[in-house]
Amino acid sequence: MRYFRQADETCDTFLPGLRKALGDVPLSVLESPDSPAIRIFREAGGPNLLVPAEHGGAGVNALEATRVIRALGAVAPSMTVGTMMHHFSLGTLYAVADSVAGDSDLKTMLGQVVSERLLVASGFAEGRTNQGILSPTLMARPVDGGYLLTGSKKPCSLSRSMNLLTASVGMPQEDGSTAMGFLLLPADTEGVSVRPFWSNPALAGAESDEVRLEDVFVTDEQIVQPEPGQEEALDELQTVGLIWFQMMIAAGYTGITSALVRQVLEQRRGSATDRATLGIRLGGAVGLVESLARTVDAGEVDNDALGNALVVRFAVQDALADIVRLAVELLGGMAYITSADSSCLATAAQAIAFHPPSRTSMAEGLTEHWSGQPVMVG
Repeated sequence: MRYFRQADETCDTFLPGLRKALGDVPLSVLESPDSPAIRIFREAGGPNLLVPAEHGGAGVNALEATRVIRALGAVAPSMTVGTMMHHFSLGTLYAVADSVAGDSDLKTMLGQVVSERLLVASGFAEGRTNQGILSPTLMARPVDGGYLLTGSKKPCSLSRSMNLLTASVGMPQEDGSTAMGFLLLPADTEGVSVRPFWSNPALAGAESDEVRLEDVFVTDEQIVQPEPGQEEALDELQTVGLIWFQMMIAAGYTGITSALVRQVLEQRRGSATDRATLGIRLGGAVGLVESLARTVDAGEVDNDALGNALVVRFAVQDALADIVRLAVELLGGMAYITSADSSCLATAAQAIAFHPPSRTSMAEGLTEHWSGQPVMVG
């Protein structure tokens, strides 16, 4: 199908050899806790996919990014889900770094990320109720020469493969208020540890365990604080980040689901009407995601665009649930009995519903938005 071909060709253009390298490994191995997929992704240059070209990365646009992510989701679900926050974190950090005058430790580290293809795990607040995605997840406690940080993030994708951990930090001010800072911390820093957390075999290869910080010492230079008066810019950054996050989620899980649809089409399971139904529903999901991507590429990333991004994400979520149900039924009981692949893909695809914000948390906000109010995500 055209959208399979477009995704595959785009992925092969920007990350040549990656799909084949992943495809040579059985799905059961790729989706295991000891999966080699993240290592293969790093070796193929995957960490630099969304890094701006002026900083040495591939610099793909939103439409290209959704196609690459769809292609990868079809062959390595855990890796694709696990690396989404790496992409988001880098985009956020480059935006923050560009707002800081002169040289900084953050800019130096970001250069190292590109040259060494480092993986960045996210300690942002995307999984916390009633907090913006950039809300501080750690509070800096002043001590002689710097600060101590204590806190945890769970689940935290890439927890065992990360080279760096990024997080937003609350910085106490003299007037009693709290300012926001951004931190990029080497994973081997004293006081940073990883604890088991993810117990479900589905998406086990995403390495979504707990990352814990216990009295981690950092200097003032390691925490980047935006210039005074940048509050509006941070709000805009959060809006753009949320739009990209919903877009990547929808693309990744559409890719996972497409692997089931491709099996049905290749094996000619069910009737022509059944197969057409699957193709139409999947094509509709792809069309929604790509329409959102084109909006982003056109620079339309305001609050109204965020409302549209949430509608796209939830519409795709509903479509994928129906597609998975029919695809598994058409593949049949023998496929289910003799291999865990179809059930693995089906279970992984359902996890789109668990990424923030949830439909329940956004129901009132969306209905108020449709009445003319700004979208509030919390």
